[in-house]
Amino acid sequence: MTIEIWHNPRCSKSRETLALIEQKNIKPNVYLYLEEKPSADDIKQILTKLGISARELLRNSEDAYKEQNLKDKSLSEDALISAMVNEPKLIQRPIVVNGNQAKLGRPPEDVLEIL
Repeated sequence: MTIEIWHNPRCSKSRETLALIEQKNIKPNVYLYLEEKPSADDIKQILTKLGISARELLRNSEDAYKEQNLKDKSLSEDALISAMVNEPKLIQRPIVVNGNQAKLGRPPEDVLEIL
C-alpha cells in the first residue's frame, strides 16, 4: 500500500493529518506541492479521485482567489485548474491519496476512511 499526502508543513491540518497517518505505522510519500507544482493533469487526477469539482478544491480564503476573481461562476473547470497550477496555495490541503481514492484531511480524521 502506497499512501501519498499533498502536504504543506506550515498548515496545522496538514501536520495533524500526517501525524495521524504515521500513528497508523504508515510511511506516506510526502508531496510538497508548493515546492514542486502539480501539473494540470495531476490536479485533474486528484479531482477524479476525490470526486469533486475544481471549484470545491479551491481555497477561497487566499488573496489570489480574490485577486483573480475566481468566485466568478462562469469560469470553466480548466480555468480553475490553471489557476491552481499557477498558484498551488489555492489548493485545499492536505490531500491523502491511496490508489484510486483520495480524501481531503479536513478534518484530519476523514482520511482514515481510505487507509
